[in-house]
Amino acid sequence: MLPQRRPDGGALALRKYQPMKLETHRAPARKKEWSWSYSKLKNFDVCPKRMYEIDLCGNFKEDMQGEALKWGDDVHKALAKRLKDGTPLPKEMQNYEYWADRVLRGTGRLLVEQKYAITRDFQPTTYFADNVWYRGIGDVVRIDEPVALVLDWKTGKVLEDSVQLMLMAQCIFSHFPTITHVRSSFAWLKEDCETPELLTRKEVADQWVELLPRVLALEQAAQTLTYPPKPSGICKTYCRVSNCPFYKKGNRRA
Repeated sequence: MLPQRRPDGGALALRKYQPMKLETHRAPARKKEWSWSYSKLKNFDVCPKRMYEIDLCGNFKEDMQGEALKWGDDVHKALAKRLKDGTPLPKEMQNYEYWADRVLRGTGRLLVEQKYAITRDFQPTTYFADNVWYRGIGDVVRIDEPVALVLDWKTGKVLEDSVQLMLMAQCIFSHFPTITHVRSSFAWLKEDCETPELLTRKEVADQWVELLPRVLALEQAAQTLTYPPKPSGICKTYCRVSNCPFYKKGNRRA
């Protein structure tokens, strides 16, 4: 490299090339929203410690009614394949063909095992977004504006549980602004019956008044890592959390 000349004709000394120092400025990491699901809330209500040890830490396996749970999973998968691509139901599930046929004969847009998520202010979002507050899955969703149909397959005994139906209705209302009514129903396959509810936006909003304190208690437990045991009859027979002072004792004090 030849020396450069100064304006007065003299030579300029060569200087060793110094690469330019680049400074990067990263945006601060977004804080991930605390999120919950209906199953977590239900298990927390039963016993906070049991939910913590099984659902959050995985320290113990939940094998209560293990065969029944496996059967439920198998039924959900088989019905999903039947509705999505027409795969025939297994021989032992032929009794459920009535329900599959009923769904397929409906009008509107059919969605199977559809995942929904909403933010803390009940806005729609994606299932794994940082701002997810609540997640839910609809076994069967049919959009036929201004009405939506939601079916949740159940393989156990008939139980009354309107909260789960309301939560899925909220997901539908959040994701589909033109929907005015949601017919949300449990399909009790073993008993061959259903327990439907027809919900409006106002009715769902009214139910949040009672539900939000329960959700707040779950969130506070997560923030403080406070999951006290809640002894009941479940401790004696079903609970697997052997490090609990009420294990196999229930309401009796340790």
